[in-house]
Amino acid sequence: MTGKFSKYLKNKKPILKQLISLLTQKYQYVSILATDVSGVRIQVDKSTTIVQPSAITESGFVIKVFNGIVYSEYSVNEIEEKNILAIIETVDRLAKQKTSVPHVNVQQLHEDPLTQVFIRKNKGKVLATDQIISILKSYVNDTIAFSPLVVNANAIIETTEISKMFLSKDKDLEQYYTWSNPRSFVLVRKDSNTKYAYDGFGINSIEKGLAELQASMIKTAKLAIELLDSTTPKPGIYDIITDSSITGLIAHEAFGHGVEMDMFVRQRSRAQSYMNQRVASPLLSMHDGADATFSVASYFFDDDGVIAKDTKIIDKGILVSGISDALSALQLGTSPTGNGRRESYKRKAYSRMTNTFFESGSSKLEDMIKSIEYGYMISTTNNGMEDPKNWGIQCTAHYGREIKNGEFTGKIVSPVVMSGYVIDLLNSISAISKDFKVIGSGSCGKGYKEWVRVSDGGPCLKAKVKIG
Repeated sequence: MTGKFSKYLKNKKPILKQLISLLTQKYQYVSILATDVSGVRIQVDKSTTIVQPSAITESGFVIKVFNGIVYSEYSVNEIEEKNILAIIETVDRLAKQKTSVPHVNVQQLHEDPLTQVFIRKNKGKVLATDQIISILKSYVNDTIAFSPLVVNANAIIETTEISKMFLSKDKDLEQYYTWSNPRSFVLVRKDSNTKYAYDGFGINSIEKGLAELQASMIKTAKLAIELLDSTTPKPGIYDIITDSSITGLIAHEAFGHGVEMDMFVRQRSRAQSYMNQRVASPLLSMHDGADATFSVASYFFDDDGVIAKDTKIIDKGILVSGISDALSALQLGTSPTGNGRRESYKRKAYSRMTNTFFESGSSKLEDMIKSIEYGYMISTTNNGMEDPKNWGIQCTAHYGREIKNGEFTGKIVSPVVMSGYVIDLLNSISAISKDFKVIGSGSCGKGYKEWVRVSDGGPCLKAKVKIG
């Protein structure tokens, strides 16, 4: 890590301003997003070591113009004096291009003047690649030595540093920030029975992340060994307690994608018809925003140049807001919430979640567990999906622990597939713990593509769901 805003983008700033000046002579609105993201992913198991660039590594530019009728974008990986006229010609051609899709009547984007530099550096030491490999190898060896049942162990850390610049007639913004994602994966086998477990978390410190990964590896190994005795749960309706991971999955799938307001523009979300109506238990409040908490999606401004915000989506059970990119907000006549995000400079900006979570409550976790006559405590996100149009939801957890008469029985089930109707699930929530945790180790796609880094989480919930 350099620990500094991209020198490459700094050096490009004069020519980017020159390009904006030239395009402003023809267009009512002009902006440029400049991106330089670097990172490395280091993975070690008992027989291999892999060092490769982070999956989100990129460097390029997005030019956006408005000709009074339509917004057009052109992405390019290099802007120099020698190609600036060719870039202008391409932008002109795109802006004049005829399409069979009817134009939507929208106004010019309004931007308040702002010049600001944002910096958030990695905390602690930055270790060299060979130092990190040595540490990860020791973790793998210790985990394999932990039990003869351990077949293999993976220790992984991915580090990224993000530099972005947003320029327009009224804005001059720069941001630099870092993030690290340590992950563990352990495979175990007993006779012909093979199981696995995994863990992952996010942190703004390579040094601290590596230190915490050591305990994560052993914890993951212990869970994998436990899962050798797991069974599948009997289908039915159960009272459950969710850990923060599953709480986050529910938040993400239940009212995350469904309130991305580009879905409102396309009339593909049922949530649009339920604004200011009750959709959940009065105990439940929900947030999203790059400024809502500190995690992997905590940037300073989005890819539309909108300053990060904390958006309350559900307030005591009432749906009060969606999340939006700049153009969706413009079309809907609302204010953008700072959720305009691109998979890369090569892709369109969509309304996307950032840090999505339920607020903590007032209950003690031990009291919530004691209140369960028969059910499960569900843990560790596997995957999930949502139908924003019809409010169907499916969430898969890696495992659950059986509870009888308010106590854990020691029985473990895996996997646990929960499904149902979003409103029924959220209205069934009868207790929310004081505990609170946001996990920033994953990514989210829009449909089956357009991947961006997100976090989710919250407290523990008591709810009633269909399993199986």
